[in-house]
Amino acid sequence: MNEVIQLLNNHRSIRSFTEKKLSDETIHALVKAAQSASTSSYVQAYSIIGVTNDNLKAELRKVSGQSYVEHNGHLFVFVIDYNRHVKLSHLKDNEVKFENTEQLIVGTVDATLAAQNLAIAAESMGLGICYIGSLRNNVSRVIELLKLPSGVFPLFGMVVGEPANKGSQKERLPFETVYFENAYKSVDDADVLAEVEAYDSRVSEYYKDRTNGERNDTWTDQVTTMLSRKTRLDVHDVLKSQGFLQQ
Repeated sequence: MNEVIQLLNNHRSIRSFTEKKLSDETIHALVKAAQSASTSSYVQAYSIIGVTNDNLKAELRKVSGQSYVEHNGHLFVFVIDYNRHVKLSHLKDNEVKFENTEQLIVGTVDATLAAQNLAIAAESMGLGICYIGSLRNNVSRVIELLKLPSGVFPLFGMVVGEPANKGSQKERLPFETVYFENAYKSVDDADVLAEVEAYDSRVSEYYKDRTNGERNDTWTDQVTTMLSRKTRLDVHDVLKSQGFLQQ
């Protein structure tokens, strides 16, 4: 197994960082690595906002509810960005259209690929990372705080920094439950279900060990409970207010 695959397989989310800030050189290297990711039709429909202002970080922490949004080496926010393309189209006497679902998907995928490149680059430097989807807890407030114009939508943040501790690694679903050849296999398939049940048992043991027996829920319990709740119902309307999903 080569070093890149070892690095990928060693990933874990870090939620506690030292006070050491990332240098300008490191930030530049990470963003350049992000930009090297694949992009649909060369559109590059994203931007990355680095948040360095302490007051702004504190306000974003209020949205997220997570202390590490405020205390980290650097906070990146990844946004879908068609505002750039719209403004440039005016110079070319064209009319850019980003209102349909396809362009929303393109921007989401572009930004996510860039973010994962940045995450891998950061971990290769010995830094820790954690994605911050909880910025969507109040996406209108994030848009206000970051002064995002029409055609721009915040997808998630990412905190990066020197880990204060190594954190723990959660096992992912078994290979046999996520990779199928030639046709999809439902969890109704006996072999797939058996793999999930064995995985649930291991996850339960992981939580018992990590919490000294105070928690023992399974992966299935955790995700089905979470997905049974309707959350962030404002996101659809805010997307539309930013010019997306008009068709």
